[in-house]
Amino acid sequence: MVLWPLPQDQDDRRVLLMHESWHRVQNQLGFPPAAPTNAHLDTLDGRYWLQLEWRALATALAQRRENRLAAVQDALLFRAYRHKLFKKASEEERLLEMHEGLAEYTGVRLSGMRDSEQTAYVIKNLERRPQTMPTFVRSFAYLSGPAYGLLLDAQAAGWRRELANAHLAAHLAKIVAVRLPVLDLKDLQARAKRFGAERLLGAEKERDKERQKRIAHYRARLVDGPVLALPLREMQISFDPRTLQPLEGIGTVYPSLRIVDSWGTLTAARGALVAADFKKVYVTAPIAPKTRPLRGEGWEIQLNPGWQIEPGERKGDFWARKTTKE
Repeated sequence: MVLWPLPQDQDDRRVLLMHESWHRVQNQLGFPPAAPTNAHLDTLDGRYWLQLEWRALATALAQRRENRLAAVQDALLFRAYRHKLFKKASEEERLLEMHEGLAEYTGVRLSGMRDSEQTAYVIKNLERRPQTMPTFVRSFAYLSGPAYGLLLDAQAAGWRRELANAHLAAHLAKIVAVRLPVLDLKDLQARAKRFGAERLLGAEKERDKERQKRIAHYRARLVDGPVLALPLREMQISFDPRTLQPLEGIGTVYPSLRIVDSWGTLTAARGALVAADFKKVYVTAPIAPKTRPLRGEGWEIQLNPGWQIEPGERKGDFWARKTTKE
């Protein structure tokens, strides 16, 4: 499955097709799919320190010998500090890097580009794509994975054979024997200045104001307001990973998605909330619960026979219930 339409750029198109081809065999390779929340990467601090890591990785890829090692150290320090700020960050990021990061790295390596072109391609993406990505929670690994992968390629042929249950960044740190000093905020801030930290922080503060407004909007519609709850039993879902909006402690809003489950097919174009445990999906309450197809604000459901919509526990809420035995 690929995101349609295909990219116009030939390199992007080849990377995408090889990326998705890796997903087809990842289970056989010992890398099961994972969908960690990574909600911290939508916060001000999470985004700020992640982008500093990316800028340091771009510098490392463009440099050689001592200069490369110095930039790698900067990247690893920015990463370590982010993980110190957010308790679950290290494991959640590792899981997505093993899922999407390795896929994108594979896409780059099997794209047909020469080694120098691959490096230039990854550097370009590290420098330009963050400005076009609405959120990093499900898409950060598309940048981190290839960057760490190419740096590992340059240091140790065959590193992929030792990758099971590994962490790309930790694997690189071990191979290049980089020693990280004790985390010190003043030292980190001094290092960050080399990567345009002041302008980046200002832009992220402005973005965070808009994020808070967006969160309030989605909470009003999909948490506090009347909703329709649908169980997730055998979900098949398609969505754009670049647009997700986490609601901390509640779940993730998918601005647009399509879900096929035992109750039917949901198509939403103005937001649906998938619970953090992936057991339910919520949309705004239906306009006319007995009308078919079932419709609400920006969504439509083709309900399967044997399912009906009933009032929920809160006034104005509804939920889907199976009325026939399986």
